[in-house]
Amino acid sequence: MDLSFLAIQALNGLSSASSLFITACGLTLVFGVTRIVNFAHGSLYMIGAYTAATLIPRLLEWSYGPAPFWLGILVSALIVGVIGVVIEVLLLRRIYTAPELFQLLATFGVVLVAQDLVVQIFGPQDILGPRAPGLRAPVEIFGRRFPSYELALIAAGPIVLGFVWFILRRTRFGVRLRAATQDREMVAALGVNQALLFTGTLFLGAFLAGLGGALQVPRVAANNGMDLSIIAECFVVTVVGGMGSVPGAFLAALIIGQLQAFGILLFPKSTLVIVFLLMAVTLAIRPNGLFGRPENISGAHAVGISSHTPHRYSASATGVLLALLAALPLVADDYFLKVATEILIFALFAFSLQLLIGVGGLVSFGHAAFFGLGAYGAALGVKWLGASMESALPLAPLLAALGAMAVGAFIVRLSGIYLAMMTLAAAQILYAVAFQWVDVTGGDNGLVGIWPSSWAAGRTAYYLLTLTFTAGAILLLKRVIDAPFGYSLRAMRDSQARSEAIGLGIRHHRWLAFIIAGAAAGLAGGLYAFSRGSVDPTLLGIPTSVDALTMLLLGGIQTITGPLAGAAVLHTLRDQIMPLTAYWRLLLGLSIIAMVLLFPRGLVGTLRHWREERR
Repeated sequence: MDLSFLAIQALNGLSSASSLFITACGLTLVFGVTRIVNFAHGSLYMIGAYTAATLIPRLLEWSYGPAPFWLGILVSALIVGVIGVVIEVLLLRRIYTAPELFQLLATFGVVLVAQDLVVQIFGPQDILGPRAPGLRAPVEIFGRRFPSYELALIAAGPIVLGFVWFILRRTRFGVRLRAATQDREMVAALGVNQALLFTGTLFLGAFLAGLGGALQVPRVAANNGMDLSIIAECFVVTVVGGMGSVPGAFLAALIIGQLQAFGILLFPKSTLVIVFLLMAVTLAIRPNGLFGRPENISGAHAVGISSHTPHRYSASATGVLLALLAALPLVADDYFLKVATEILIFALFAFSLQLLIGVGGLVSFGHAAFFGLGAYGAALGVKWLGASMESALPLAPLLAALGAMAVGAFIVRLSGIYLAMMTLAAAQILYAVAFQWVDVTGGDNGLVGIWPSSWAAGRTAYYLLTLTFTAGAILLLKRVIDAPFGYSLRAMRDSQARSEAIGLGIRHHRWLAFIIAGAAAGLAGGLYAFSRGSVDPTLLGIPTSVDALTMLLLGGIQTITGPLAGAAVLHTLRDQIMPLTAYWRLLLGLSIIAMVLLFPRGLVGTLRHWREERR
């Protein structure tokens, strides 16, 4: 590799870094002020690309030249900024008093709605925008050609950084925004209009997301998958730089851009994992990111199962429910039993997450890691060890527990959003391993032929087997939650300082919680593998983790039965809506948003709150 080649690769890295920073900067600002983990930020980026790809050709038809092109970029970003304001006013403003995780769920509903609306408005085809007038011809650098538009993108990053710096340092709005980033409660106590501040912040964040998407038009076709492809990298930039730190986001984007540019040359099989490895290493060395500050976490912000009132449910009611579920095969057909089996599996998956979030206050964005490890543990036992279902199924919770043991050892040092993002990094690293280790895992094709033994091959037999395992595991987790260990986790969630003062081993307890939750999720993954007959890397992916969070939050994070109800509701919604229309994401997203607005504590939590208010 000669010097000219290295220079071109470095420029490619700078171009990618600049584009990534522009989009991630908006996410950094929004989280810093509102504390919302905005999954819809990628959707705003996608809308900016589609809007620019549609608007700019019309402007160029009216008057060809650089001015209409850049005007189209700016107008597209402003349109997206207005869309961000609409989302804030109509949705987020109504749930600012709800737990922060419910706000995350609302933004996930917006993602689903945006995916189908984009297809409905702009069409299903990818849209390639026009090349930038005046920047079509490449330039020669060290004897090699380099696109001139990429040089413009390299310049755009520092320009946006200077623009944001001016707003933050030289305007009253910026001073208030910086103050809210450091202490939102104090800003409110000083009489600052928080609603107006949040609206302005959402406009600025959405504007930057739209600008980032619009600038991609000459180099990347606008497509309805670009929202999910960008949001993960934006989260990494925001976390590595430090939540709320714009200079940190800029430095993180530069590092990621160069790692991607040169990493593909040195480690061509590491392209899927290198970004998340960077985040994992950074958080292991600096738990708050490069320029981040420790989060102000107190018991007032802890949301979960109550620390004060024991949750006792009568044995007779539990027995009646189990009897009804056991009698289901008498009245249900094979298809209904298949759906019921999957609901039971995902109920266990969501309930295992409840131990971490609802009891321990440990938010996990990567719980699919343990579900997928369990599925692969059972599948590898069948394919490579020649084991029967009876011998392979125990490998599922075992492998997941070992994975949780390894991951938890690093994660328990962290807290808040940094802990959540570390779990996401772990899941994505495992996803990359499963995707690229073709000789063992089958790659993206996965492993097939993972069927139950002959005695459990029928729908009724496997449903009853699943009911036995899931009910037993949930009752064991319930016993853990109500045991002194569970109340110790609650105490650590509510006040870490007081827990340390009375001698509780915080890291040890949280590590054990990760192992127990991981083993339960792994059992669910093993049951799912035999139910479906195959496994693939998507079981380790971000959508699977989001499903677990959605089920938990829909049901109610403050209740024991919430995850079970959430799994039933989400799976039923999908089963009923998907066959009805091609725009099932739109209907599902609207349903999730409606439930967040109507049931801000989740279905079971809100019903319980209403009942207590009547009393």
